[in-house]
Amino acid sequence: MTSRTGAPRIDLHTHSTASDGTLTPVELVRAAGTAGLDVLAITDHDTTAGWAAAVGALPPGLRLIRGAELSCRWSGTEPAVPLHLLAYLFDPDHPELVAELARVRAAREDRGERIVALLRADGIDVSWPEILAGADGGTVGRPHIAQALIRAGLVGSTREAFGSDWLGERYRLPKDDIDVFQAVRLVRSAGGVPVFAHPRATRRGRVVPDELITELAAAGLAGLEADHEDHSPAERAHVRALAADLGLLVTGSSDFHGTHKTVQLGAFSTGVEAYERIVAEGVTEVASG
Repeated sequence: MTSRTGAPRIDLHTHSTASDGTLTPVELVRAAGTAGLDVLAITDHDTTAGWAAAVGALPPGLRLIRGAELSCRWSGTEPAVPLHLLAYLFDPDHPELVAELARVRAAREDRGERIVALLRADGIDVSWPEILAGADGGTVGRPHIAQALIRAGLVGSTREAFGSDWLGERYRLPKDDIDVFQAVRLVRSAGGVPVFAHPRATRRGRVVPDELITELAAAGLAGLEADHEDHSPAERAHVRALAADLGLLVTGSSDFHGTHKTVQLGAFSTGVEAYERIVAEGVTEVASG
């Protein structure tokens, strides 16, 4: 793979307004072009809704990996550990995967409405219809509620909104995510490539044991996301060593959400060898501008 400006810049984890990002899919790919990226993956939560618009707006020289970030859980401990699986280049029309993603999106919306009801019961003036409108048809999640809290002047940032006094604990409710082994199976059956997102990010909360990742690798997991803003240097090194032991590919990416986060597009990059492995294993072709 050749780059426009030296070493290829490959960002395999970004979000648009199709889920909880602040840029539309069109704006996202244009921003990636401006940032000098060579490859971008669009990985909105539990949806492929942004794919068509992103492909149609690709600037010259930018390649697009179509993907999604699946909301998963591991039930090997109580309570279950929430985690995320990045799925790349899968068939968006695979019936079983389509049905499961629709179920998860419905569960997200139901949870969001129940969280808002809890907030309103405590006298906090946030509006569920306004939150839905702000999502603009995308997958609704806690970040949309966080924005409502910011607009109401109750918190100063998304990070504060996800603190223990708000959505991180007091007003946090579980949702019905996909069992992670089922998610790996579904992605593989849809011809996709599953990669565990930020697997060692202890600053986000509980993480799963290495033994689980070993079992997931045997079940079809393709890789681990190592270079991520929520991984410390030690955690990145741990993930890389584990991936090497298991023969898994390693990715790096920004997890860009626009103004919801301070991290910028291309903050972390994936190596060419890992990118080429993903392309070789996926059933959907890479789109080119």
